[in-house]
Amino acid sequence: MALAYNRIVIKIGSNVLTQADGMPDVARMEHLVDQITEIKKQGKEVILVSSGAVASGRSLVKISEKTDAVGSRQLLAAVGQVKLINTYSQLFGRHDLICAQVLVTKEDFRDRLHYLNMKNCFQMQLQHNIIPVVNENDVISVTELMFTDNDELAGLIASMLNADALIILSNVDGIFNGDPKDSNSEVIQEIGHTTTGFSAFVTTQKSQFGRGGMITKCHMAHKVAQLGIAVHIANGKTTNILQRVLEEDVVNTRFIPKKTASGKKKWLAHSGSYANGVVQVNEGACAALTSAKATSLLPVGVTAISGTFQKGDIIKIISESEKHIGLGIAEYSSDKAQELVGQKNQKELVHYDYLYLNPDIN
Repeated sequence: MALAYNRIVIKIGSNVLTQADGMPDVARMEHLVDQITEIKKQGKEVILVSSGAVASGRSLVKISEKTDAVGSRQLLAAVGQVKLINTYSQLFGRHDLICAQVLVTKEDFRDRLHYLNMKNCFQMQLQHNIIPVVNENDVISVTELMFTDNDELAGLIASMLNADALIILSNVDGIFNGDPKDSNSEVIQEIGHTTTGFSAFVTTQKSQFGRGGMITKCHMAHKVAQLGIAVHIANGKTTNILQRVLEEDVVNTRFIPKKTASGKKKWLAHSGSYANGVVQVNEGACAALTSAKATSLLPVGVTAISGTFQKGDIIKIISESEKHIGLGIAEYSSDKAQELVGQKNQKELVHYDYLYLNPDIN
């Protein structure tokens, strides 16, 4: 029986779209586009997050080895992104489908207004039966402005658009319980939302052409599943992989989703780098916040405030041992919060509806 996903984000990694010599694998792209077309025919919505700009650029431009790595990447991405989107446009065009290019940077997720503007842009494309093809804008994204990799970007997009599923296509069959090269290692076919400590069994080796490794994939997938979205990690080089994942006819790793979180919590989950202040809480508050009961953060449990924030800003919540508990939207400024530290019967500093708890806290 096929999985009942209606809105699916599909992320295709560099290793899937690149041949052994670093050049683009157009035959693989064509096969994946054919599969996406079949999914579209079933009435499903598809958002494609695709790597491959740098590889496409490499097929067009020869760069001196003396050129610095950042400059080379920017040039290859600038030239390659044109070729990549044109290739997708031609391939989808054969099926009378239109695709759109969406290039984003981490900064585009920095506040609620930008976030909602981007969400509206995607929704308009989906309403008009257009397939968004999303990639990081590597031309201007360098060092601290970059996503960890396109897995992180795909997780953000899936959360933003309330997708039912995120399918990450890599060059392995899923998450193994050891080194994938070891014949004794097996694919872990299901990972629950209470699983933690991925580094104990996941290899830290990075992919050949991508920036991230399996540990990064695990943490991102775990976070997205916590928000109510199923995540599959599968082998993009397997024939008909997308249909086979949806029909549960192939070995892959599925992160089981938790109950769906609200839109604001989905935004907060990925907004840690934009926090303006830090609020430290005592053990009692920590226990209350992480319990099964829906609990807001009250001043009585706060022990210290650092940084300056205003009402509506994102704040980071930490324990007395400086463990990251979660993120929230402040109900009032840091000045007022400072005055109310430790006081009973005061208005909550963060309401539960605007509180996102770190899934790895327990």
